[in-house]
Amino acid sequence: MKNSWIKSPVDLGAASASFVTEFSPESEVKSAQLLVSAIGIFQASLNGEKLGKGVLNPGFTSYNNRVQFMTYDVTSLLKAQNNISITAGNGWAVGHMGLDTSEKVFSDHYAITAKLQVVYADGSEQQIVTDENWKVYSSPIEYSDIYHGETVNLMHQVKLLGNAVKDEASYKFNLVAQIGPDIVENERLAPIQLIVTPKGERVIDFGQNMAGYVEFKIKGKAGEKIVISHAEVLDADGNFYNENYRGAKNCITYILDGNDNCFKPTFSFQGFRYIRLDEYPDVEVDLNNIRAIAVHSQMARIGRFSCGNEKINQLYHNTIWGQKSNYLDIPTDCPQRDERLGWTGDAQAFCRTAALNYDVRKFFEKWLGDLRAEQREDGGVYGTCPECFSSQNHTLVSAAWGDVVTIAPWELYRAYGDAKVLNDNFSMMKKWVDYMHSAGDEEFLWLGGAHYGDWLAMDAGEDNYSGATSADFIASAFFAHSTDLVIRAGEVLGENVDHYRQLHKNVLKSFREYFMEPGVLLENPDESAKGYITQTCLVLILYFNLCKEEERPLLQQKLVKLIGDFGDRMVTGFVGTPYILHVLSDAGNLKLAYKLLLSEKTPSWLYSVTHGATTMWEHWNSIKEDGSFWSVNMNSFNHYAYGSVCDWLYGVAAGITTTEEGAGYRKFTLAPKPCRELKHINCALDTVNGRIESRWYYKNDEIYFEFTVPSGAQAIITLPNGYTETVGGGVYHYTVKE
Repeated sequence: MKNSWIKSPVDLGAASASFVTEFSPESEVKSAQLLVSAIGIFQASLNGEKLGKGVLNPGFTSYNNRVQFMTYDVTSLLKAQNNISITAGNGWAVGHMGLDTSEKVFSDHYAITAKLQVVYADGSEQQIVTDENWKVYSSPIEYSDIYHGETVNLMHQVKLLGNAVKDEASYKFNLVAQIGPDIVENERLAPIQLIVTPKGERVIDFGQNMAGYVEFKIKGKAGEKIVISHAEVLDADGNFYNENYRGAKNCITYILDGNDNCFKPTFSFQGFRYIRLDEYPDVEVDLNNIRAIAVHSQMARIGRFSCGNEKINQLYHNTIWGQKSNYLDIPTDCPQRDERLGWTGDAQAFCRTAALNYDVRKFFEKWLGDLRAEQREDGGVYGTCPECFSSQNHTLVSAAWGDVVTIAPWELYRAYGDAKVLNDNFSMMKKWVDYMHSAGDEEFLWLGGAHYGDWLAMDAGEDNYSGATSADFIASAFFAHSTDLVIRAGEVLGENVDHYRQLHKNVLKSFREYFMEPGVLLENPDESAKGYITQTCLVLILYFNLCKEEERPLLQQKLVKLIGDFGDRMVTGFVGTPYILHVLSDAGNLKLAYKLLLSEKTPSWLYSVTHGATTMWEHWNSIKEDGSFWSVNMNSFNHYAYGSVCDWLYGVAAGITTTEEGAGYRKFTLAPKPCRELKHINCALDTVNGRIESRWYYKNDEIYFEFTVPSGAQAIITLPNGYTETVGGGVYHYTVKE
């Protein structure tokens, strides 16, 4: 699509405008397509009918590198006289965005570009493009901002602002055809109750933390207002609490016109469970006319898990809703406060679970493309993508965050078996490893520099951000791991990776000499630069295969002891948590793995469940034992990173794991690990090679297993009593003594 950008003739700030033109076909129409994009957000309509199911178009991309355009087939909508209207707002590109809530990060105004392509029955063609002949009108959307909300005034007198102006500044933006899935409205949630808080405020509870917005159907007097604020939680006294939103106002205002109205935001979304009615017309609050609408990228649900333990089921539920809330065009950290950024560390920690819950191929195809576009020339990868910060204030190039560029492509290949994701990203993967090779103070270790560490681990105190694990240790461990992933990806692609094989050997040798000799692991009680032993240290060594096989038993014992030293609790953060149960179950410590899974003491997965969570929390103790909150500075109740535990539920508890040689579940293992406390498991996974099912349940002193293997696939079945066999497509039943 050739750029033909136009903007409003007047600066409207955060108010929306509609760009309008009329068109009459010259003869019988065979086909017609409307191509539209915006620097900002747009909603397009033809003859008063909204085009497409997508909202918040064209999404959030790396604007400095590319902007998506959407294509609509409008053949059936054309009439003798046609009106094309495209309403635009500031969105991510122009509104407040980033940790410092800067405004106008990518542009100081919104602009649109559009082209109507008409093919007539006689074979001739016609194009109508955005130019100075389009009219620009004011809009009832008098204010919109991703963080701060929206104001819609139905009393607004729409005015002609003049003809559109050619926007030279926007010609720098590179247009690409839509890559990712549409952002769409999904579940509609009815309120569960209207609360009058101890402060006397009217609060509506939807029963589920989520990302989206609220729809009102109402008739009130002209000029009356609905003003609502949003919150994720109530405080210990039952009052409305949204201080954790920081600077994000999340305020929606509707001004009625006296008619039957239906309101919902167009150019903003919120993260919330509760809304407070700050102003409301002088009519009864009818909950039947109020709905919360969940908004996220369109993704097919492919994984299902349930068991006989309701708290584990709630944990799984919270993970699903955490993913839906934060897979809104990019993998965000949270959907509510003045952030909502594509944090790479969160994305890499969760990507395996993400690919089990939903088909996220198109979602990641787009976002990985943004990562490729934003990777620095030296191979460095910033902590967020799209990066929304000035050159003086970039997020860190940090280990475990930048490693998303090796981990995510590999996990997507494992999940779906399509080597294209490796081919598309192989150069980026290599450049990241090359960066790590050159970033440290030692040739084969990544020492020095600033990192996020084992983010929000609790082994350095509950109010510490980066945990007790040495940043040098984490960086060097991920250096080894990402190098290994480049080797594996290269082998799949048939690439020569001899250089990286030798690099990996050198990194392992240097890692051992620096961190593990003499003996199996250095123990530095003075917490020197090499750090002291933490749970995350041991987890990374074992999971990333940084030790010799004969050393594993002692390292596993050390991990068990450290867990015991903390009262049979894990105290890992974003880096260690995704792997800790895998390391324990791989070592045969299944009892301890289940003990951690089922623990309700903080830190644990079920602590938030027992405190009423409906999504995953950012902190293990976002609400503390005494009912107080973690610091308002950084306390989201809708972060998905710790939901990474669900890949253990699929892969170990239910036992469904793909093999590397049979990626995409062409060949996989069925090796469930039952547990009395779970009672039973029903797990299903719709893979690219067909539906896999794993079920087990207890009956007296026996365990019954039922497996479904899709036709054309091969499964290696292993039961707890050691029995194993390799089978093809079919349904299989087994019974073993407990």
